[in-house]
Amino acid sequence: MLQKEVYNQLFKWSFSQKTEVTYWDGSVKEYGQTEGEPVFKIKINEKIPVKDLVNNASLTLGEAYMDRKIEIEGDIQALIYDVYNQKDGFLHNKDFKKWLPKESHSKKKSLEDIHSHYDLGNDFYELWLDETLTYSCAYFKTPEDTLAQAQINKVHHILDKLFIKPGDTLLDIGCGWGTLMLIAVKEYGVKATGITLSEEQYHHIQHIIEAEQLQDQLKVKLMDYRDLKGEAFDHITSVGMFEHVGAENLQEYFEVVQRNLAPKGTALIHGISRQQGGAKNAWINRYIFPGGYIPGVTELVEHMTQTDLQIIDLESLRRDYQLTLEHWTKNFHEIKKTIVEQKGDAFYRMWDLYLQACAASFQASNIDVIQYLLVHPDNNDIPMRRQA
Repeated sequence: MLQKEVYNQLFKWSFSQKTEVTYWDGSVKEYGQTEGEPVFKIKINEKIPVKDLVNNASLTLGEAYMDRKIEIEGDIQALIYDVYNQKDGFLHNKDFKKWLPKESHSKKKSLEDIHSHYDLGNDFYELWLDETLTYSCAYFKTPEDTLAQAQINKVHHILDKLFIKPGDTLLDIGCGWGTLMLIAVKEYGVKATGITLSEEQYHHIQHIIEAEQLQDQLKVKLMDYRDLKGEAFDHITSVGMFEHVGAENLQEYFEVVQRNLAPKGTALIHGISRQQGGAKNAWINRYIFPGGYIPGVTELVEHMTQTDLQIIDLESLRRDYQLTLEHWTKNFHEIKKTIVEQKGDAFYRMWDLYLQACAASFQASNIDVIQYLLVHPDNNDIPMRRQA
């Protein structure tokens, strides 16, 4: 009875929508509003130790869902969004949060972390990303844009902010599968260099360079960002990268940007930030993004300005990332049979939960994605207004 009472207190303030919870002993209790049929149904198939739940609710409940100790009937994104919106719910209750130990972000550990996520195989990401193979927030000029069009929009939105001229040089830190660099080379006339720690991404881009004979305009390097030195670029981009460097390395990350940016250059840094302050998620860190850390906006701004970089533009794309994730979720659901056959039911449930939980987190403003446009002090040679 004591264990059920803890669950009752956990759920009591966590739902506004009518939610039906069936416990392991067959008993049923309803939470949230009292009218109508339940919007969500949660079935707890096995007792989950209260100690685990209190120590880290995110990790415990995430693992329970992966292992089918918990079943959910209804829209998972909508359920998590509802919980995020309850200020007295367990996701905001300090009694259900645990300090996370400091993680290593050495060069060796960063390489291992990147391999564990991005080197699942290009064939895996090709199944549910769009044809540009872009794994970051898209930019929707209208909600009706296709995912592929919105990803192309995003690249142009970034490049247009940089005030690029033909013949300029561009460095892309954490270049992914190379879509941004390819567009920059082909449509903006730049010479581009990309760096990545992912062998899958490196070989993908290298194949494109050779197939399209772009050796004089584009190169990719398999290297750690901390090893960049000795070359100044007219423009620097870094999309979805600083989330991987760790809180302890953010200052060094922006120092790398600062020392590799030409005196009159521009840098566009795009990444997940949190307006309420920096945060980690134990479940995501264990199963999806080892070593991941979402910096706070003020934390990032402090590092930028301590490096003597000037912020001349800041833009939130939070709702764009929600919509991007909803597209990915839809695509992922369509390949459920393939993923389960290849990687198992727990893997499918893990990634499905990850995509929908992230969509809910952006929807609820728990996290944000922001573009920061940076220059050196006394750079008065660029236009006063951005083009996009």
